[in-house]
Amino acid sequence: MQEDSSRSPTYTLPCEDYVHVVEFSPFCSGTPVSLLAYGGNQYVVVGTCLFQEEDMEIEGVEFNVLRAFHHELRVDALAWSPESRLDRIPTIRFCTAAADRKLRLLTSDLQDRHEVKVMEGHTSYINHLVFEPTEGKQIASVSDDHTCRVWDLDGNESTTLRLRSPGISVCWHPEEAFKLMVAEKKGTIRFYDLVTQQAILSLDCGQSPLMSADWCLTNTIKVGAVAGNDWLIWDITRSSYPQEKRPAHIDKARLFKWSRANENLFATTGCPGKICSQLLIHHLGHPQPVTIGSAAVGSGLSWHRRLPLCVIGGDRKLCFWMTEM
Repeated sequence: MQEDSSRSPTYTLPCEDYVHVVEFSPFCSGTPVSLLAYGGNQYVVVGTCLFQEEDMEIEGVEFNVLRAFHHELRVDALAWSPESRLDRIPTIRFCTAAADRKLRLLTSDLQDRHEVKVMEGHTSYINHLVFEPTEGKQIASVSDDHTCRVWDLDGNESTTLRLRSPGISVCWHPEEAFKLMVAEKKGTIRFYDLVTQQAILSLDCGQSPLMSADWCLTNTIKVGAVAGNDWLIWDITRSSYPQEKRPAHIDKARLFKWSRANENLFATTGCPGKICSQLLIHHLGHPQPVTIGSAAVGSGLSWHRRLPLCVIGGDRKLCFWMTEM
């Protein structure tokens, strides 16, 4: 477990308010820039990012705000739709979860058209949500109400999967639109076939509470999670028990996210402490984290689509760390 040798962020961007969630779009925008959304108390800002690693004429990072959206209450989770694009007819579409147990689907053409669709059904706190990644016509969400629900874009619930404990994370297979991964707080990760609505495979942490899990979308036999102080990695072709497990954070671990650029790179964050939150970037070939960072009251965690770069939100700023492949 790491105590010190913390590295300051590679880049920072100032924000007007405390940032509670931050998400790079995992999808191509149709242009060289990446879409980035961040949100907090009653707002979501959507913008574009370009880094000097992508364009030599840029110093550091260039961020352009496309639109600030009013959001009735604090944003607790956010997911991008693959339909968000900036070429042809610009469209921004994303979905949020908030403490009123509702999902909000926001769609904008960045000019006059701006729609908000409210989706109701969950009876407790929504922990995570994701769009079906090939066409973006469905959204899956998991909640403390012990369900994973699949919705169409009109807000109709097409599927309800009953869980045995609170749903913590949900991931959709990048090519097979009927395969869903659902992680539960008590330490079980199940893969569902949405056609039969049956679990086809399950993994076991051997400990709880599981706080966050992620499916490696560049190599879908890998699954990672954090539970207690530890990170855990599975090879789903080998065993239902983790192949690798290491203590990472002195205070409890909070989030786990695979890099989109390298299947051996992943990041974990610690639960926000009184002053700062710790970020660790790990490489599967290395016994120690390859990068250690921290952010004042940090929140959220997301990887860039192509670069080995991740972002966390904080107190009136976004912090970006670039690491080696």
